[in-house]
Amino acid sequence: MSQMQSPVLGPDPALISYVPIVAQIRRLLVVALASGIVYAFFLAASKGYCPGGFDADGGYIDAAGKATTAAPMCVTLTLRPSPIIYAAIAFIVIFAISKVLKKAPDGEAAVRILGRAAAVIGILIPVSIVIAQVWFALIPVTEWSSSGPYAFYSPFPFGSVDMVITPITAP
Repeated sequence: MSQMQSPVLGPDPALISYVPIVAQIRRLLVVALASGIVYAFFLAASKGYCPGGFDADGGYIDAAGKATTAAPMCVTLTLRPSPIIYAAIAFIVIFAISKVLKKAPDGEAAVRILGRAAAVIGILIPVSIVIAQVWFALIPVTEWSSSGPYAFYSPFPFGSVDMVITPITAP
C-alpha cells in the first residue's frame, strides 16, 4: 500500500517579498482615510455678526444705535473642508501606487515611495487645518456692514467658506 503525502502548506517564497509592499499600501490607505476624517472633523467652524439689534420698544436699531424700520442684516461665515484637499489626497495615493507599478526597481524602492506618499499626506492635512483655521479666525467679520460692499479672502484651497446674509430675527 502506498502512502499519499499531503502537500506542505505555507507561504509561497515568491510572494513573501511582496508582503512589505502590500503592508505599506495598506498603511498608505489607512493614513489617507484617517487624514480625511481628521480634516473633516477639525475643519468645521462658524462665526457671525449682526450690526444692530432691537430697542426697548421692540423696534430695530442699526449699528450706530439709531432707530430704523428695516431689519438689520446679519452675516454668518461657515468654514468647511475643501474638496480640493480630498482630491489631493486621492491624487497622492494614485500617483504613489502608479509610480510603484511603473518605476520601482525593487521592493525597497516601492516601500520608500509609498512611505513618502503617506508622509506627504500626513504633512498636508495638519498644515491645511492650521492655515484654514488661522485664516478663518483672522477674517474681520465685525467690520461687515449691510450698507456697503463687503469682501473677504477665503483660505482657498485649504478650506471653503460659505457666507450667508439674513435679516435679524426677533429674540
